[in-house]
Amino acid sequence: QQQQQQQHQQQQQQHQQQQQPQLAFYCQLAHGSATGLISGFGNVRELYCKIAKCFDIRPEEILFCTLNTHKIEMSELVGGQIGLDDFIFAHKKGRAKEIELIKTEDALGLTLTDNGAGYVFIKRIKENSIMDRLRVVQIGDHIEKLNGISLVGKRHYEVARMLKEITRGATLVLRLVEPLSRSGFGIIGPRCAGPRSRGKFCSYGNGRETLRFKADGMAKIEQVNEDDKSREKIEKINNALDIYMGISDVVLARRLWEIAQNKINSMDVAKAIDSSMPDSYNFPEDFIFDVWKIAFEARNH
Repeated sequence: QQQQQQQHQQQQQQHQQQQQPQLAFYCQLAHGSATGLISGFGNVRELYCKIAKCFDIRPEEILFCTLNTHKIEMSELVGGQIGLDDFIFAHKKGRAKEIELIKTEDALGLTLTDNGAGYVFIKRIKENSIMDRLRVVQIGDHIEKLNGISLVGKRHYEVARMLKEITRGATLVLRLVEPLSRSGFGIIGPRCAGPRSRGKFCSYGNGRETLRFKADGMAKIEQVNEDDKSREKIEKINNALDIYMGISDVVLARRLWEIAQNKINSMDVAKAIDSSMPDSYNFPEDFIFDVWKIAFEARNH
């Protein structure tokens, strides 16, 4: 019976692999490289492995990927979805730096995100905050260690919580890793090679179909049906994530937006989150209320 179950599971996996869309995406290393073709991935970790194989590097050398720009643009990060016309740029690890500072205020002024493959990095720095005044800490820096403890493998909300729990007046040491593209040579010749012209490069990302990564590890092509109103509300939820938790995650914000649809009150939203999101985010009650309020106001307008 156990053998039959194993055979059944193997057949299911083979069927799922056959169902996965075998799409090909153009890709370059952000600091400059030839153009490669990437295909056959079902989640972000697999994407990094495919990119690494294409460019003969190790997957752990990739900090994050941006879409349609080689610049460190936090608004263009690869998250839970990739447009079928998108061009992928992979940002490699650059130099490491170690910073010692005293936490003189309750908040450090950082908004964190992660690459979906174990690396947390800085997405925003609040003006006139502790980190802003340091000047050496920059957007795109990966937070590798805190007081000698590795943060590799942790999610953005876990690292944000650890930083928040450090008492005021305490000294902390951060080891950060910069993207190589910040200190690299930038554009080396045309950013686009092969059959696509430079004129076409400018139009990348305008397609309405999207390859969306699902929680079960599968990738699925979906038609993008979000209107401007929905995108505005999702961004509001993402801003609330920043205010309450110090993180930025459009994929998570979209998921919360979908969960909050047609819920009568914030308690219903909280129950739906508990049943559908096993990760221990520990969302504050006020944040859950704000999510419900954003969805409620959208329905009534």
